[in-house]
Amino acid sequence: MGYELSKKEIGERIAKLRLNKGFSQEDLAKSIAISRSSLTQIELGNRVVSLSEMQKLSMVLGFSLDGFMAKDFLNSQDLNLSEEPNEDVIEERISVPTLNVNKFKNVLLYILERCAGKPNVGETVLYKLLYFSDFNYYELYEEHLTGAKYKKLPYGPVPQKLDAVINQMIEANMLQRIKTEFKGYPQKRYLPLEKADLTVLKASEKDVIDKVIEQMSDWSATAISDYSHKDLPWEVTEEGKDISYELAFYRELPYSVRVYDEDDN
Repeated sequence: MGYELSKKEIGERIAKLRLNKGFSQEDLAKSIAISRSSLTQIELGNRVVSLSEMQKLSMVLGFSLDGFMAKDFLNSQDLNLSEEPNEDVIEERISVPTLNVNKFKNVLLYILERCAGKPNVGETVLYKLLYFSDFNYYELYEEHLTGAKYKKLPYGPVPQKLDAVINQMIEANMLQRIKTEFKGYPQKRYLPLEKADLTVLKASEKDVIDKVIEQMSDWSATAISDYSHKDLPWEVTEEGKDISYELAFYRELPYSVRVYDEDDN
């Protein structure tokens, strides 16, 4: 008898193959003539894959059906893929963001222009406004806004290299760091000393940032931290690890910002 795969295992194998082959969810869904929401449900293990869909997947992703059902399938795929010369380039395009320092600085300045005067907007709230701006934009457009990498830490998602960027901005007299108190707790805050260069932001980017600011900039540090802890990308990531932008496609309401096509199946 062959190895019995659960829906979750099938979904994990399809997701891994998709990423290894350099497909976005949108591209793969179109290739096999299903909606993106259906592919998301398949990869999460919530939807059965029909035989005709599996045959299409095998042709597009390049695997045999017998091989796919084998217990050691992923191990054999890892060995094969490691020998392919261009795989690292493909994986980087799909899942590894590259920080655009100038864009990051101007997004930070823009958020502070809008929010620095609010007494609740200390470092914790600022981190979360950046995180939701970045991940909401990626979910909507499959492109990185700032390209910042976020790590899962106990208090929520934290952008890496932020301290280095902020110190650079302070030295250049773009920002001022101050220490205050808010409701009896010490608070680190940042004040913008110059205006953001909005020419580096597309209208779609500014729109996403504006919506995040409108929704969350009045929340307390505790409220926005608690909210971020229930966002699927943070929730399913192992502590101390980078949070994959691809996980934004698995969000559900109220976190999802994209209206996906419904599939009758």
